[in-house]
Amino acid sequence: MTGMRTLAIPVVAAALFALTAPVSMAGAHAPTALPALPDPTGRRPTGPCALRSAGRTVSESARTPGGYARSSGTVRAVTLLIDFPDAPGRISPRQRYAEFFPAVADFYRTSSYGRLDYRSTPLLRWIRMSRPYSAYGIRRGTPFDTRSDTGYHALAREILAAVDGSVDLRRYDLVNVLASPDAGPPATEDVRSVTFAGAPTGLRTRHGAALKNVSFIWSRQTGDSPYRVLVHENGHSFGLPDLYATGRGDRSVSPVGHWDPMDEDWGPSNDFLAWHKWKLGWLAPRQVQCVTVAGSRTFTLSPTSVHGGTKLVVVPLSRRRAVTLEARAPGPLDHTVCRPGVLITTVATDRPSGSGPIRAVDSTPQGRGCYTSDPNVTAGLSDAPFTVGRRAAVEGVTVDVLGRDAQGGWRIKVTRGRR
Repeated sequence: MTGMRTLAIPVVAAALFALTAPVSMAGAHAPTALPALPDPTGRRPTGPCALRSAGRTVSESARTPGGYARSSGTVRAVTLLIDFPDAPGRISPRQRYAEFFPAVADFYRTSSYGRLDYRSTPLLRWIRMSRPYSAYGIRRGTPFDTRSDTGYHALAREILAAVDGSVDLRRYDLVNVLASPDAGPPATEDVRSVTFAGAPTGLRTRHGAALKNVSFIWSRQTGDSPYRVLVHENGHSFGLPDLYATGRGDRSVSPVGHWDPMDEDWGPSNDFLAWHKWKLGWLAPRQVQCVTVAGSRTFTLSPTSVHGGTKLVVVPLSRRRAVTLEARAPGPLDHTVCRPGVLITTVATDRPSGSGPIRAVDSTPQGRGCYTSDPNVTAGLSDAPFTVGRRAAVEGVTVDVLGRDAQGGWRIKVTRGRR
């Protein structure tokens, strides 16, 4: 869930530990050394397939507006922990921090093929808020209202007051705030985690640093990778929109399902779509093929779960819409892929965050799906990929899945009609 934007981070005079792994219970240790990026040639999308935005807000366009955090190279986050008089931290700060790290950093390293070196520095102490949790009026969708003495503006002011002078926000690209798990309802009842990204919140530290790109994490999620709520929220700070579509009230639908954590970050793990990997600068130019002229071409798609090879084929329909093709198979981050194959999606940069800007094409629209044992997964889309011998016709684009090669790549023929 994305929200407004701003956060400041103060810290009391306590030692900060630069960590990308849980701290040993015996005490602090030196920062974990990370390997060099194996292939630094990933870059932001360019060319006719790099779709344009319909406005200045975050969207699925190739170009992310200014103010968001960079998403490749070394990215630094400061992670703070807060509790409340009526919801004190009943576990140690180290334990709460270890629910997310090193897992979040490892996820981003794996998903980006080593192109995102995510480093988190925690302040390992509970920062006590002055009022009970209920007094701040936090609900799903609560904005960062600078005119209010409650809500996120009040929380952020207190956090900054507690750590200002000890933490220099100028050194960090992201701010993570982990609340004590007992603050608010369980995530199974109401999801309240939120990110305020892209623009300053109006708060500044004594160093003059603006508080922005800040994520608040509440409660605990379920499944084998509950840390992915922070993967999702940090995705907003990197400029990714929500893929789910909100309806009336709290109802929402999943146009992409469990094929990207910006739609479903609950339950089993799932990797990012190839379009997002390209948008975030994790793919080299040679890994993206752009089909702009009428006729047929053949490609071999390498699954997103392995290094190397062509990862994405894009057929632009206009300046703001495209059909995309990628291969998905079980992998380190893709735990739910029960029908490996070619995943086809439509991308629309003129649909804002939370309105289904990407939609998966279901190869078996009448089926129940093949991953039906977990309520956190949209079962009907779990068998969306097209397998060998199948044909898809989408927006004037025909895709034939021809076969597989010895390396596990998927051979496809893409036919584009005249427009």
